[in-house]
Amino acid sequence: MTQKKTPRYEQIADYLRGLVADAEPGARLPSDAELCERFGVSRMTARQAVQVLSSDGLVERKRGAGTFVAARRVQRLLGSPLSFTESMRRRGMTASSELLERKAISPTDTERESLGLGPSETAYMVERLRLADGVPMAIERAVMPVTLVESLQMDIERGSLHMAFEDIGHYPTKALAEVTARRGTKRERDLLRLAGSGVLLVEDRIIWDQNDMPLEHTVTSYAADRYSFQAVLLRGEEDQA
Repeated sequence: MTQKKTPRYEQIADYLRGLVADAEPGARLPSDAELCERFGVSRMTARQAVQVLSSDGLVERKRGAGTFVAARRVQRLLGSPLSFTESMRRRGMTASSELLERKAISPTDTERESLGLGPSETAYMVERLRLADGVPMAIERAVMPVTLVESLQMDIERGSLHMAFEDIGHYPTKALAEVTARRGTKRERDLLRLAGSGVLLVEDRIIWDQNDMPLEHTVTSYAADRYSFQAVLLRGEEDQA
């Protein structure tokens, strides 16, 4: 049986993957013209090869500048109550924040229910741009009970919310999270410096303390080319029946 010949663009893509594996994020890769000359292919074929890696989040194209190795994805266990700050610290990265907005709000019905708020109670909202080693990773919108916020003794706009909770005896212990994907708005793409389609991974998460008191309802929109979620799946007895 005759083996099917590997398309030229896939051969070029494999070559580029080898370069990416040995390069640092931000390193410049061969241009389309250089790939055409090296492999004797058309510019369309060279671009097709680069697009394969771009779709996999391995490279990013900058108009007028070239193709560069993309930043490595940060991985986190889905549903873990770890804060962004602690998650980055464990990876040897420095977390920081830029305050986008803060104010008292009338919570949505979903937020009111998740935080156990009464019909007339308000909440406090903090929206921040979260960065790791200076690179924008996510836009975080945290909604908390006003009574809880009034007890916090630190700069919650820029510091770690979880550390602030712990300082007053509320230890983030349990989390319920749901992750969806969508295309970012222009504002989100600009803040996160996203190119191309600007896909986001959106985590909707509720955090409780050690006494099952709800601490925050947070929606965090991550740049999908810089962040990924992992899940541990265990087969239970009911699955074996």
